[in-house]
Amino acid sequence: MKTSTDTPHRWQFERAGGMDQVVFRSGADILHLDDLDQTLWAALACPTRGLALDDRTLDLLDTDGDGRIRPPEVLAATRWIRERLKDADRLLLGTDRLPLNALRDDTAAGRALREEARRTLELAGRPSATEVGLDDVLERLRNLHRQRANGDGVVPTSVADDEDLAQLIRDIQRTHGSTTDRSGEPGVDLSRVEAFFRDAEAWVAWRAQRPGPQAEVLGPHTEDAAATLARIRPKIEDYFTRCRLAAYDPAATGAMNPTPEQYRALAAAQLTREAAALAELPLAVAAPDRALPLVREAVNPAWADALDALRTQAVEPLLGGSRERLTEAEWHELDRRLAPWRRWIEGKPGAPLDALGAARIDDVLRRPELRERLVQLIEDDRAAAPQHDRLVDLEKTLRLQRDLLRLLHNFVSFRDFYSRRGAIFEAGTLYLDARRCDLTVDVPDPARHATLAGLAKAYLAYCECRRGAHKRTIAVAFTAGDGDFLLVGRNGVFYDNDGLDWDATITKVIENPLSVRQAFLAPYKKFLRMVEEQVAKRAAAGEKRVQERLSAAATGVATLDHGAKPGTPPAAVKRRVDVGTVAALGVALGSISTVLVALVTRFIELGWWIPVGVLGLILAISGPSMLIAWLKLRQRSLAPILDASGWAINGRLRLNVPMGRLVSRTARLPRGARRRAPALDAPPIAWARAWAVGALALAGLGVAAAAMWLP
Repeated sequence: MKTSTDTPHRWQFERAGGMDQVVFRSGADILHLDDLDQTLWAALACPTRGLALDDRTLDLLDTDGDGRIRPPEVLAATRWIRERLKDADRLLLGTDRLPLNALRDDTAAGRALREEARRTLELAGRPSATEVGLDDVLERLRNLHRQRANGDGVVPTSVADDEDLAQLIRDIQRTHGSTTDRSGEPGVDLSRVEAFFRDAEAWVAWRAQRPGPQAEVLGPHTEDAAATLARIRPKIEDYFTRCRLAAYDPAATGAMNPTPEQYRALAAAQLTREAAALAELPLAVAAPDRALPLVREAVNPAWADALDALRTQAVEPLLGGSRERLTEAEWHELDRRLAPWRRWIEGKPGAPLDALGAARIDDVLRRPELRERLVQLIEDDRAAAPQHDRLVDLEKTLRLQRDLLRLLHNFVSFRDFYSRRGAIFEAGTLYLDARRCDLTVDVPDPARHATLAGLAKAYLAYCECRRGAHKRTIAVAFTAGDGDFLLVGRNGVFYDNDGLDWDATITKVIENPLSVRQAFLAPYKKFLRMVEEQVAKRAAAGEKRVQERLSAAATGVATLDHGAKPGTPPAAVKRRVDVGTVAALGVALGSISTVLVALVTRFIELGWWIPVGVLGLILAISGPSMLIAWLKLRQRSLAPILDASGWAINGRLRLNVPMGRLVSRTARLPRGARRRAPALDAPPIAWARAWAVGALALAGLGVAAAAMWLP
């Protein structure tokens, strides 16, 4: 705890992403992290999966096991280091090897780790070594996990002393499930053993309450009949209660039966007799004072088999005769006669011990030494837990020495991202449309992610990546180039952080400006597209008219000798010329030409101000789109993209234009490379013609300028 005489730690910050981000210059900065106001942290939470950081390190940091890292767990890691390492500057090295003399000898935690490190080196056959590595610790952990007692309190069948004990372990696994041992084998722990014997004793006590022979109204078949009745009794009671309500008020009859909406919902699904929605419907159609039908055609298909079994096992043997229906009075009589057995069956313990059988359960309970031996094996295994825990502590120290600084550079600050060292949230690199994009994040649910990520004001593309039978979805931020050909269906290649290549296909695009340059050209591109569309439409219409005329002419030629008499000349086509229309067209063309002449004249009168006029015209056309693009580019942020991926970002984390050129790079020729001319798809004649046309155009512009500006 700090006192009034404590000197506050002097921090250093750098500006990045529109916020002040702390710089970790030394181990002292890391050890004083609990003094740094959390309002200055770049992030406040992140998931433990989907990051380019060792999963085991993140699991050791996640002390509450909820799958997320928060500031208290990061601060706990810094305190862990303070108690065990002499010099926290070792965190800046990022290594997983630790000299023994780097561990503190003035704290209990440091001394315990030093002793465990020496023991590890001795078991590795290097007692004189002066440093221990993470690989040494992991190898010893693997050996410990393979030992009979590995400290997890789980006993697999392989450690049983004899077959009787192994069979008991298998019985417990069969009825109460298993727990995976650190060796990877399934086994049982103390809680499962105690639950098994507790349930076994309850099951034996329940069997002892079995009704006597006087209650066997159906002889040896009584138990089966009572079990069938107990299974379907709630549905039968429900049916007769509905019938009584319908008799009480006939207007309620419709409400007691399924509605058309329920049937339509069932019809929309793929139905089977085991469907839960079907089993929830009443046994049969309820009506006032109606008996329960026992024929399959008149009852709910989900319960038809159970009703048929009840009829053959209980109704007909006890009530006599062949039965197709069951009245409410007959039902109560049937339930009364089987009540002792039904109540006994309903009191059955919930544990699935029937699979073992009464003989096996009795045998286990008659041999208490089996239970004692199994419990002793578990206790012996748990006795090795302190040794395992110390070894895990050594593993955690080595992992934090290697990975803690990298985590801080991607959590407390985002130095790794803004210095382009590769942030832990970046999933890999996408190559598509002559661009390399490094800002990629894994997305489990694209629709949900896009709802929040769209606020980033960045051009985002969601890509489905495939590698064999494996699939994943990533969100990619395009921050350079243009978006003219970033269309759904475009294909590229994605390289993950392990260097594996995936086929990538764009499935969704969130459009936003990529650059001011793109916004400058956007109006002209739109105009050219409109012109191309209109020209294409008119060309298509003209082609259609020509085809119709050719078709008509061909038809006329084919039928010429059938419809006309020999020597008869073809009828003349009368054409009418509308003088008014011609006059109107002339007036319109004259007005347009007058306006154009006036505009050109005014433009020429500008003289030396012509460049300013041209610039003003360009700004009038491109200015609005450039302004909108500039405003959106200023608001472009990384935070919504990461927030949508499960992070809790503590600031804006802007993606300005220079940063955008770093995370998305367009194709450029290597330094020193030369481009040969002409192009392969342009023959030399065409190349020379292009140069000639360009020279003539420049000459024409020069002559025009001289004519306007020279006296």
